[in-house]
Amino acid sequence: MEVLSDLRVVEIGSSAATSYCARLFADFGADVRKIEPPEGDPLRQSAPLTPGGQSTWFAFLNLNKSSVVIDHTDPNAITRLTALIEDCDILVDGRDVDVADCPAVDIRAILQRRSGLIYLGASWFGDQGPYARFAATDSTVRALAGLIKLVGPPEGPPSHAPDFQAGILAGLWGFIAAASSTVARMQGGAGRSWSLSIFEAMLAPTEYLMFDAFERGDVMHRIGINRFWPNFPVGIYETKNGWLGVSAVTPKQWREFCELLGLSELRDHPELVSNEGRLQNMDHIDRQLIPRLKTRTAQEWFAEGLKRKLPLVPVPQLSDLLQDAEKVASGAIVRVRLGQEEGRTVGSMQRLTLTPPRPGGQVPSVGEQQLRGGVRTAEQSIPRSLRGCTDGHQLPLQGIRVVDFSMGWAGPLCTRTLADLGADVIKVEAIQYPDWWRGVDRPPGYFEDRMYEKAPCFCMMNRNKRGMTLDLKRPEGLALAKRLLAKADITVGNYSVDVLPKLGLGYDVLRALNPRLVMMSMSAFGSYSVHRDCRAYGSTLEQGSGLPSVVGSAGGLPIMSHIAFGDPVGGLNGCAAVLVALIHARKTGKGQFIDLAQVECMMPFVAPWITVHSIDGMPPPRYGNRHPQHVPHGCFRCAGEDNWIIVAATDAGMWQRLATIIGRPDWAKDRSLNSPEARRAIEDDIETGIEAWTLARNADQAMLELQTVRVAAGAARLPIDMLKDPHLSSRAFLQEVHRAFVGLHPQPSMPIRENATPYPIRTAAPTLGQHNVEILSGLLGLSDTEIEQLATDHIIGTSMLSEVELPHAEHTAN
Repeated sequence: MEVLSDLRVVEIGSSAATSYCARLFADFGADVRKIEPPEGDPLRQSAPLTPGGQSTWFAFLNLNKSSVVIDHTDPNAITRLTALIEDCDILVDGRDVDVADCPAVDIRAILQRRSGLIYLGASWFGDQGPYARFAATDSTVRALAGLIKLVGPPEGPPSHAPDFQAGILAGLWGFIAAASSTVARMQGGAGRSWSLSIFEAMLAPTEYLMFDAFERGDVMHRIGINRFWPNFPVGIYETKNGWLGVSAVTPKQWREFCELLGLSELRDHPELVSNEGRLQNMDHIDRQLIPRLKTRTAQEWFAEGLKRKLPLVPVPQLSDLLQDAEKVASGAIVRVRLGQEEGRTVGSMQRLTLTPPRPGGQVPSVGEQQLRGGVRTAEQSIPRSLRGCTDGHQLPLQGIRVVDFSMGWAGPLCTRTLADLGADVIKVEAIQYPDWWRGVDRPPGYFEDRMYEKAPCFCMMNRNKRGMTLDLKRPEGLALAKRLLAKADITVGNYSVDVLPKLGLGYDVLRALNPRLVMMSMSAFGSYSVHRDCRAYGSTLEQGSGLPSVVGSAGGLPIMSHIAFGDPVGGLNGCAAVLVALIHARKTGKGQFIDLAQVECMMPFVAPWITVHSIDGMPPPRYGNRHPQHVPHGCFRCAGEDNWIIVAATDAGMWQRLATIIGRPDWAKDRSLNSPEARRAIEDDIETGIEAWTLARNADQAMLELQTVRVAAGAARLPIDMLKDPHLSSRAFLQEVHRAFVGLHPQPSMPIRENATPYPIRTAAPTLGQHNVEILSGLLGLSDTEIEQLATDHIIGTSMLSEVELPHAEHTAN
């Protein structure tokens, strides 16, 4: 029996975010009923299309669902839809994005009758705030979220990837909200009503740069294609055969990379030890890197990188992904049927080993039902006793304990989200080797001034957690870790795949210790991959995912979208995975191992091009800043220095309003231009006309004028701009938190909320070992004498040991 087979989900409205949220439930066996008008969901028209005219975006978003047609003009439409909703467990509502002719049901009344119902409503910007009624597209939202302005050539325009990046990330957040509510309901809680802001969901990949800018000041700007603040080199380089993703971040990696290329002058140059120094000398460095990298193939450099533990990875083409037997075997690439056509698409990224997701399937035609085994009525899934139950004050994951061995961004984001939702997350570090997000470059005074306690990004990613230190390489530390894990529901690690098993904390050991434990390994390529030993950052994951091959202009080089896009994507997928496993554990008492391959978590962003290529074998079209459907669609220069705006016309009415406001009423009145195909023929002229208008205004002024007439437009912001964004301020998205060594500082909320305000941040990120005594005494029952001895032996502590102190500590241990 599939783990979610007792759940029934109804999806209404049209939104990539809600469609992807519901798809994740279908992946694990839920009966998902997609409500469509007779002509079908508008997303069925989304390019790219198969040779048979099927939308591959729609296919990816709606695999294994049933389609239920309800005509809003039918006198019984509201009665039919109400009955379907009242017979489900979870309602996923995208009507605020596109109503898609959905009958106007009274959701509030249904929720009053069915207090066990879980409701998720998505909108572009939430129901309040200056942007609440803005017209939007995937790209305009990403521009406003600070995800476009830093990408592309310095002279501009900024460049951006195709749709639906916002939809996929927001869909993950929606699934996390609904799945955590399912866990809460299994523990005796009622249903919950969530609102999801797609714009706020897109801030997950912005957070790091936002808070790096908070620390450094307003210094970020666009520095070139495949170049990103604050690290260098992090990008894609041409080789003798193929493209190579490079991420040399730490001083050690930089030296090893230079050694590998035979560039001793760069290796030994004192100014180039730090990322800051390398950023100031990018052109000089690249003039030496580029010719050296062309002397060998991408595969040869990859093999050398494995030997030296360097984050180097070949950048695949779509054909490489489709021919990758490992990805087919893991379920990352699955079969899909679209009407009469059959191809491949991207499967579920949540690699649960005991209760795996469905291995591919079928896309419903309009009105087509897909039968499920073990069909049940809603009464079976929602106990009658819950129909009047309310527990509004309790967080959904209250009572869940998580032991967090993760570091950096991806793993800590996963566990931070669990903590934000109420779980008791215990972050485990060592005073010898704490979380590397406390600082990679270690300038003079790093240890003495405890600079490792002042990193804003660490503080952002570890709030609402308790922190303790344990040296897991020592028997005493290992024994205490096992005692913690015996009392836990979930444990998460994002080390290289062999680290925890070699320490004696592999799943085979932990399963015997705690059969209900859910353990997730968040490695780059997966525990059983031939690339399992490849070191990786979030940049490596994007480089290895196939996404760069569809970004940019035809004939151009592969282009990255972000310095570390893979980290937040991996973190959110990891959170979704452990919630599914937790639901199973709550039902059966059985935990399981999750083998999350973070590089595969990036593949949904390239899923439609994989499907098209699997059917027609042609290279994917690359649009630059244009769009396969929306004409016009682009990034336009505004008045002032490096001022840009994304503008799009998504239908004939929006096109006419755009043409009118930019002073071309003749275009608006020309009915022959009502189709995007006709406008495509004069797209150059249209873009020239738009830019002539935007150049007379700054980006904010242009955006507000266009939004006044309901034209989709978003000013291209920098990440630091989020700290003073008027919409986020009006929604209390940034919360002020006080922490030792840092003082008062902002923290981002989740993009999912149950009320008008987000969940309050309960505690700041822990200082190193802050909760040692609380956990060792209160949870594990150690005496004061035992705790003091652990500190004397450096098994625990509250101050980081420097490299000078490490040999002494290790000698003492022996």
